[in-house]
This record gives sequence, C-alpha cells and structure tokens, in this order.
Amino acid sequence: MKKMRAFLAVFMVLFLGCKEKPEKNVVEVKEKKTTSIKVSSTFEDINGNAVELEDFKGKKVLLNFWATWCRPCIEEMPALLRAQEKLAAENYVFLLASDQSMEKIKAFKEKKKFDFRFLKFNGSLAEMKVNALPATFIYNESGTISDRIDGATEWDSPEVLDHLKAIK
Repeated sequence: MKKMRAFLAVFMVLFLGCKEKPEKNVVEVKEKKTTSIKVSSTFEDINGNAVELEDFKGKKVLLNFWATWCRPCIEEMPALLRAQEKLAAENYVFLLASDQSMEKIKAFKEKKKFDFRFLKFNGSLAEMKVNALPATFIYNESGTISDRIDGATEWDSPEVLDHLKAIK
C-alpha cells in the first residue's frame, strides 16, 4: 500500500507539471547556454494568422509557454506585463504561447484582460524540451536562444530586468 501511495504521489507531481512559484525576488535562472532550437511548427496569433519566430529577427524575444490550467503561469502574468512595459525601450517582444485550443486562449484573454501577444503553439512541447510550465525562452536579436528560465519568476524584479537587459 505504501508503494502504491508513493507511486501515485510521484505520478501526480510529474503529470501536473507546474513548478512552484519561487519566493519574491528570487530568480531561478539556469546556466546561460547559447543553443539554437529550431521550432518545426508555426505559431498562430489570435486571428489565426501564422507567426514564425523568424518574423522577430532583429528584436529580443521573450517566449513564455503557459497554460490556462497552470496556476504559476497565471500568477506570474502581472509581473510579466510590468516587465513588458519596462523593457519596451530595450527592443523586446513578449510572446505568450499555449498549446491549448484557440477558443481557450481567446476566452482566457477576454476574461483576464492581459495585454499580451497570445499565440497558439502548433508544435510539440516535448520537442522544445518543455516538461513543465511555465517555461520561458529568451532569444537574442540574432534569433538564437540566449537563456531559458523554468518555473514562475518575478519578471519585474530588478535582478531579472537587469539580466534581460544584458541579453546580447
């Protein structure tokens, strides 16, 4: 019986996938790696238009993978919104991508009124090596991944803003 409980506990943790939100102003930034992960599929904007990451070459891109059912994803959105405003002069584009249906994304946007560029991701999160949400990729102006941050983050904290400003 103990083995079954342990198995169920591990299964639930892995299945639910959301990471806990770190304490305020604590940033979990993985070691900086410059890799190039090519997304094999397109994104779609709210109007159903195809969007490619290459469309934003010459800009820094913060690509946040989220879901409507992911509490840490939703809890970090106000800080993401403030960071988007503070980084507007830094040549940043914020994209929030979900693999959920367009109807769910639109309903979420309408209900929460967050002013983001929401996208539907038509690819595989596993291909992107996204095993838990939220997961955020930071692309430099050349279109290469400069950083990846897993888990909810205080996006508008001075440490994170300084880190994002330093992306080259």
